[in-house]
Amino acid sequence: MNASSPTRVGFIGLGSMGSGMTRNLQKCGFALVVNDIRSAAAAELIAGGAVWADTPAEVAALSDVVITMLPTPRHVEAVLAGPDGILAGIADGGTWVDMSTSVPEVANRVRSDHSARGLRILDAPVSGMSIGAATGMLQIFIGGEIADVERLRPVFEAMGNPDRILHVGAAGTGYAVKLMINQLWFSHLVATAEVLSIGVKAGVELDVLRDALIASPANSNFVQNDILSILERGDYDEGFAIALACKDLGLSIDLARSVGVPAELSGLVEQIYRRAKASYGDRAGEMAPVKLYEDLIGSPLRLEGVLV
Repeated sequence: MNASSPTRVGFIGLGSMGSGMTRNLQKCGFALVVNDIRSAAAAELIAGGAVWADTPAEVAALSDVVITMLPTPRHVEAVLAGPDGILAGIADGGTWVDMSTSVPEVANRVRSDHSARGLRILDAPVSGMSIGAATGMLQIFIGGEIADVERLRPVFEAMGNPDRILHVGAAGTGYAVKLMINQLWFSHLVATAEVLSIGVKAGVELDVLRDALIASPANSNFVQNDILSILERGDYDEGFAIALACKDLGLSIDLARSVGVPAELSGLVEQIYRRAKASYGDRAGEMAPVKLYEDLIGSPLRLEGVLV
């Protein structure tokens, strides 16, 4: 791969995040080579000029840079390996960017097993949910060599908010930052649901309690903004399934274990999330644990004037 910014981008994974990300790459003029387990997911992109590749190996062979955006580390590993995998098609010195929420082990194995090939590998997971992917305003956390980050910056800026594209350190640190963000957000959700439910059950009006929290040192972006999707609209964010949230919490705890830091609170939050998944199903929204508390107090948490 030459030193200039890539013009042909290979993209594997056209789900709720990847579909928006690829549309924005296409809008910004990047030629796309795409692959997904569902060929129908690429129809709009192909109509816009993208090339369909039958295998990840073909994606890699036809692209200046290969991006993966997949649900789990297991899926990432699957598209890398074998005669149809990325590693079979990518040229020596080629670039692979994993934008999945994952852990360093998979990429580290590639670095170790293919060290002589000079592959450029970055981890660049994102925040911003499907709406951020659709609008091209994702926050991107990149681990890897700074020279590679700068070379690929036009690609990242096509998908993310230029002011929120962060080089966070060496290889693996992008994964770690994203997992820690998720871990803290899920903890905020459970703590907020618990506090609101207790306060309401104790006789405090929901709007009064929330206003008091916002005016206090206990305020957070979750209390002030994120929880409103439930309090105003009864929206538990089904755009991101609770099964994936449980996966992310499991990865966070695995990371904590690998670095030798106890994660007792996160372990409890994971248990609550898994209980919500068992109660409401894998496809329930990532904010479904709030329903556990609503069920316990016998009424939904809704601000006055909002239909329930």
